[in-house]
Amino acid sequence: MDTSNTNKRAAITRQVTVKLFWWTAAWVVTLAIATFGPHFVWESKALTLGSLLINLGAGAGMIVANKDHLNILDEMQRKIQLEAMALALGVALVAGLAYSTADSTNLIPMDAEISILVFLVCAAYGLGILFGNRRYQ
Repeated sequence: MDTSNTNKRAAITRQVTVKLFWWTAAWVVTLAIATFGPHFVWESKALTLGSLLINLGAGAGMIVANKDHLNILDEMQRKIQLEAMALALGVALVAGLAYSTADSTNLIPMDAEISILVFLVCAAYGLGILFGNRRYQ
């Protein structure tokens, strides 16, 4: 592959990665607004519904941007991403259902909170990326 093709591919990869970053940031910000707005800023159910709909739109944009990002990766990076996603999905299902069961059977003293599961899934995904990159170096 010549240098101009390599530079062009790197520029496209950077552009798609930046797009994914902004869609992810938009989703996180709109989620924070939808979560905290009703508690601290407004009391309107219509505003809460509107903020949730905007959050869903940002989430859809993030999903499409993630798909676009996967499509521009080379085979090795795509394999690393997919293996990390498979790990995160497995952790979400297994740990999430065990956590929910522990809550519904009063095995744990508190209510199961989705934030704990989200943190666990993110950690599994991050570790999957880290170990995948190390394995295929």
